[in-house]
Amino acid sequence: MFTGIIKSTGKVLKAEKKSGSLYLTIQKPKGWKIKLGESISTDGVCLTVAKMASGTYTCELMEETLKKSYFGSYMPKYVNLEQSMRLGDRLDGHFVLGHVDTVGKIKSIEKMKSGTVYTISYPKAFSMFVVAKGSITVDGISLTVVEKKLNYFSVSLVDYSLKNTTIKEKKSGDPVNLEFDILGKYLLK
Repeated sequence: MFTGIIKSTGKVLKAEKKSGSLYLTIQKPKGWKIKLGESISTDGVCLTVAKMASGTYTCELMEETLKKSYFGSYMPKYVNLEQSMRLGDRLDGHFVLGHVDTVGKIKSIEKMKSGTVYTISYPKAFSMFVVAKGSITVDGISLTVVEKKLNYFSVSLVDYSLKNTTIKEKKSGDPVNLEFDILGKYLLK
């Protein structure tokens, strides 16, 4: 489980398809201690460390992950990273599982006096999971929905979030991984 508070970004060094899986090799953030089998949120996707080398680690993405996330068709140069929560850690964001629901698309980016507003479209079949002032995860970042419409929503990011995540590299038309709030999903179920 994660919080959606991005701790670092990492460079994607290699993306290799083998036997229906995709293997991502990522540069390990400075100071991070990583173990084999550890879960790391990578642009919002919970990935397991399968292999380690000097300064890098590799994760395997299975077919289901490739279908639900943009990693099946889009490969960023850098990814948002967060190690899994440990018992006793602060919960500064919200409960994030790393189980991406779907891919959204950035419709527009508007710089405001206090923050930057991203408007993101998504398949309307997921509309029931988006709540104004509710939590949503965009590329692993815990955000609050500002405005909600049938097939798009907006979020506002403060400068700190922009400077310390990869979303600053995205432009209109780019895909984003979306995970809807797990508490809302359980309430609806």
